[in-house]
Amino acid sequence: MKSAIFQRFIPDFEKTYAFDAPASKSILNRALLLAAFSDGDVFLKCASFAEDTHAFLNCFTALGIRYENRPNGILIHGTGKKIPNQNATLNVMNAGTCARFLPAALSAIGGNYDFTAFAQMKNRPMDFLTELKKAGVEIDFSEKENAFPFRLRSEGFKRREFTVDTDTSTQFASALLLAGAVGNAALRVNLTGSRTEGSYVLMTLSLLSAFGAEWTRNQNTVTVFPAKHFPKEFEVETDVSAACYFYALALLFGITILVRGVKKNSLQGDIRFLELLERRGVRFTETETGLLADGSGISSFEGFQENFGDFSDQTLTAAALAPFASTPSRITGIGHIRRQECDRIEAIRKNLTALGVPCLCGENYIEISPAKPNGGTIETCHDHRVAMAFTLPALKTGTLVIDDPECCKKTFDGYFDEIKKLFS
Repeated sequence: MKSAIFQRFIPDFEKTYAFDAPASKSILNRALLLAAFSDGDVFLKCASFAEDTHAFLNCFTALGIRYENRPNGILIHGTGKKIPNQNATLNVMNAGTCARFLPAALSAIGGNYDFTAFAQMKNRPMDFLTELKKAGVEIDFSEKENAFPFRLRSEGFKRREFTVDTDTSTQFASALLLAGAVGNAALRVNLTGSRTEGSYVLMTLSLLSAFGAEWTRNQNTVTVFPAKHFPKEFEVETDVSAACYFYALALLFGITILVRGVKKNSLQGDIRFLELLERRGVRFTETETGLLADGSGISSFEGFQENFGDFSDQTLTAAALAPFASTPSRITGIGHIRRQECDRIEAIRKNLTALGVPCLCGENYIEISPAKPNGGTIETCHDHRVAMAFTLPALKTGTLVIDDPECCKKTFDGYFDEIKKLFS
C-alpha cells in the first residue's frame, strides 16, 4: 500500500466504536530484556506486537537467547546473566528501544558484537555511546561517530557511574538502568535535565522492581543492583500511545470509543493525553473490556496550550486536532522530538502549512491556528506517528492522502485495518 486514501467519516452517534491496540512497545521491550537475563522462564502475557519488538526478538536469536511465541504472549527462556553467543551480528532495524537497551546491556555483561540498523536509524544520534566508551567499552564506528553501524567489544564496565541528560533522550537513561539490573554489579546513574522524573524513567524503575532488581534513589542519582529473582509471568499493558489516536476520535467527532485492554492506572506517560481530552469534555469510564471514551455532546473544543515534554509522542495527535479547535494551540517542551524518527516539529509545520493551516514553530514549541485544512498529501517522512496522527484530519475532511502508510508497521502493524472498522 503506497498511499492511504480516506473518505470522509460520517459518524453514527448511537454506536460505540471498538478497537484493538497492540501491546505497549515501551513496556514489552523493557520486559523482554529483563526476562532474557532472568534465571528461568518468564511468560510475557501481551497483545499483538509489531516491528520494533520483532527487531528485539531477532537479536535474541542471534545471541542464542531462546523464546517461544504463544497465542497470548511470549515465553522467554532466561539465560541468567549470560549470553550464549558472545560473538554476534545484531540488526536493530528501526527500533529505538532495541538500539539503546541492547548495547548498554551487552556492554555490562561482555562480548564482541557488530551492530547494524536500517537507514533511518543510522541518522539518529547515539551520543550516549560516549558514556559506554568512558566505562572501558571499545566501540568502532563504521560510518559516522556515535551512530550505527558500529562494532562493540566489552569485558564488562570498568567504571560503574554514568551521567545522562534526560533532555536528549530518556531512553539512554533507561538503557543504563536496565544494564544495572542484568549485569553482575551495581550501577549508579546520575540523571540531569528536565525529565529526571519523566514517565519513561519511572516506568523503567517500576519494571526493575517487578523483575527483582533493587534500586535506591537519592535526588537525581539512581543506584541499581543486579536482579535476584524474577516473575514467572508478567502482563504487559495495551499500548496507550496507539490507543490515543482512537480516543482522539471521540473529541473530533463527538462519538463513543472503546479500546480493549486499556486501563486508567497505566504506567505509560501518554495516559496524560487522556486528561487533556477529559478537560475538553470527553468522559472516560473503566469497563471490564477496556477504557470507554464518550464524546457525545461535544460540538467544539479548545486548542492545546500545554507542555507535552513528558508525553511527547502525542504532540502529533494534538497537532492533527488543532486545526479543528476553536482557539489556537501552543505545544511546548518538545525540542527532543526533532531527533526522533524524523524532525517531528518540522514534519508538523511542513504538512500543516501545505494544507493551508497557519503554523509557527521554534526549537522547543509549535503554534497552530484553527483553519479548515485544504486537500493534499501528507508526507509521513517514513515516521509511523506522522501517518497515524494525520489520519484524524484525513477522516474529518475526506480530502487527504497519507503517503507511505506501511511505516505504521514499526509499532502498529494493523492500524489501518482498525481504522476501517469506522466504516463497517
